[in-house]
Amino acid sequence: MVQYKKKGFWATLYENRVAYAYIAPFYILFLIFGLFPMAAGLVISFFRWDGMSEMRFIGFENYVNLFNDPLFWKALGNTLFIGIIAHIPILLGGLILAYILNSKLVKFSNVFKTIYFMPMVTSSVAITIIFSSMFGYNYGVLNWFLSLFGEAPINWLGGDGSLIKVAVIVMFAWKWIGWNMVIYLAGMQGISNDIYEAAEIDGATHVDVVFKIMIPLLKPIILFTLIQSTIGMFNLFTEPFVLTGSSWTGGTNNGALTLMIYLLNKAPQGGNLYGYASAVAYVITIMIILISTVLNKVTEDREPRKLKGGALKA
Repeated sequence: MVQYKKKGFWATLYENRVAYAYIAPFYILFLIFGLFPMAAGLVISFFRWDGMSEMRFIGFENYVNLFNDPLFWKALGNTLFIGIIAHIPILLGGLILAYILNSKLVKFSNVFKTIYFMPMVTSSVAITIIFSSMFGYNYGVLNWFLSLFGEAPINWLGGDGSLIKVAVIVMFAWKWIGWNMVIYLAGMQGISNDIYEAAEIDGATHVDVVFKIMIPLLKPIILFTLIQSTIGMFNLFTEPFVLTGSSWTGGTNNGALTLMIYLLNKAPQGGNLYGYASAVAYVITIMIILISTVLNKVTEDREPRKLKGGALKA
């Protein structure tokens, strides 16, 4: 029997030096522009620093002040409310549109796919300005429509600040439906027709095919879109910022204050509390990781558990 001597790290590195030389630029750029800023941000979060003067170590004080700030909890509540409500039409609307376009009844499906995906590639500022006109108090399209039924105009973007979240939810959902639709459509087209034909032969109804075959097979793709739109939820900035007239407080009564507006208001736009802003950024990162982990656990396939005697339990 021939025994092979295991090569050392440096010997392996030298032997594959050409391959490593080709992939080195990626890792170098990642270390400079990816890993280093993340590590530096974590370190800065434990300091009080205004970007100019000497950094002063304060431990977890930034995190303590963060959780004791009512405005942070207001921003977190607004962000979660907008995201959770908007995810209902984003998920269902994307699935329905993808299912319709995947059917053989729709002609010129490529045209519809382009139309539905356009919000993702259109300037968010331009879209927000259009929506500001739609939700306007004096000349808005929605208030004009309400006036046809004799209803008084509604101050969507002002008032007590509670209704501005409606405008943000509509914009957020309208933007992400097309993205989800394209991904779901690609997943549906990747399912073999043999599976559907076998189900029809076995007597499965149309509803059974959708809910017991198609959606379970799309579960990994649905999970991916949920995580992507969750990240988009925590990064929500342009829409509420422009809708409130470039307000760093989220408009009246902080009605549209999101976590990203709250963060940028601390540094670098509204203030110079770089240590505090870094702490906010890492709290947001931790929340994204936790939500993604929960979504993975909830949607993962559960294997049957064995009971005593060899029986299986679902």
